[in-house]
Amino acid sequence: MKLAVSTLLIASASAFSANKLGATRVSKVSSLVGPAFAPTFRLANTQLEAARQEPHGGTLVNLMVETDEEKEAAIAKADIVLEATERQLCDVQLIMNGGFSPLTGFMEEAEYQSVVENMALPDGTVFGLPVIFDTDDEDLQPGQTVLLKQGDLPIATVEFTDKYIPNKPLECLKCYGTSAIEHPGALMVATQRGKYYMGGKVTGLNFPVRDFPCRTPAEVRESLPDDVDVVAFQCRNPVHRAHYELFTRALDDPLVGSDGVVLVHPTCGPTQADDIPGDVRFKTYEVLKEETANPRVKWEYLPYSMHMAGPREAIQHMIIRKNFGCTHFIIGRDMAGSKSSVTGEDFYGAYEAQDIAKDNSDKLGVTPVPSLNLVYTEEEGYVTADYAKDKDLSTKKLSGTKFRKMLRAGDDIPEWFAFKSVVEVLRENA
Repeated sequence: MKLAVSTLLIASASAFSANKLGATRVSKVSSLVGPAFAPTFRLANTQLEAARQEPHGGTLVNLMVETDEEKEAAIAKADIVLEATERQLCDVQLIMNGGFSPLTGFMEEAEYQSVVENMALPDGTVFGLPVIFDTDDEDLQPGQTVLLKQGDLPIATVEFTDKYIPNKPLECLKCYGTSAIEHPGALMVATQRGKYYMGGKVTGLNFPVRDFPCRTPAEVRESLPDDVDVVAFQCRNPVHRAHYELFTRALDDPLVGSDGVVLVHPTCGPTQADDIPGDVRFKTYEVLKEETANPRVKWEYLPYSMHMAGPREAIQHMIIRKNFGCTHFIIGRDMAGSKSSVTGEDFYGAYEAQDIAKDNSDKLGVTPVPSLNLVYTEEEGYVTADYAKDKDLSTKKLSGTKFRKMLRAGDDIPEWFAFKSVVEVLRENA
């Protein structure tokens, strides 16, 4: 990995981290909801699920309570109410619904250290990035139970079992390849996350309210065919023509069995500051789904907050899609990569994500499918760059910067580059 040089490192930046959670103590919550009894968590019965892919760790986790009585009992145990950040809402939702299986809560220090240093849980199960609860609250302590809320909606309770001061520079160096805050992930760890990390058991009450539907892994598995390969395509931007050609042609890869399907699974949570908002991205996917109406392409949405961690994040995405029932995963050039905010240079090599995916494919039980390097030609439409070069074909290019300028100016966007329906949504929401 390329290590960017910065005079402002995460160790100094962490001093500027502000309190990210508004903690409000509640007196005797139990008196408002009746007597307490221990909340339970349930594991999805994998024998009843349609998708043939085994969940990561062997069992699909489901931490949601099912009755109002159970919700009230879980709330009654809480003595502190916290308003969760958007990133925390994404993390807790994927813990609750099994997207982060085999996790059943936020990582304790031993789990955190193991994932940071070894990219695996203490028992050896591969895991790409730590999933932690962060706070600046000095009074929060192990043994306490907090109620996480989204506005007035109770989302989950967390029974804290551990509190520790993380080694943020090491975390960033291991997970992002650099501790310089010119990397967006390192900047997030330094300036958005709290001083302390806490581990604890999660009990799910309600899923966060979002502008886009996020079905659970169990629900998605039930909708997928159980006798063919399922190829996942991860994206965080609107899908343009080249993307569409890429993931539909992936079905012809020799690594993919006949009659396979693609699961387009965009992340609609927080990403980079200059990315298109999640609700707008969702609208572009919906119009494209309607326009293309391809029976071999399935669409679902993921409440995940991007870290831009390159190779490590590729592993995280493979784990999540495995839990959603996917057998294969498309790995693009410089997947989940980012550029230095100072020099503009890439933090990762073009094929680092593909290499780490191949190295861990057997352990994960997910087959990485390298993405094609496609170009548009006047003579034959989209072909691979190597084919275009060998045949001396005339290629057309349109940079993202020029596309955005044309979009703002109201200029016609060539249909070989972008779908008309997608362009209309982007202009309506500019």
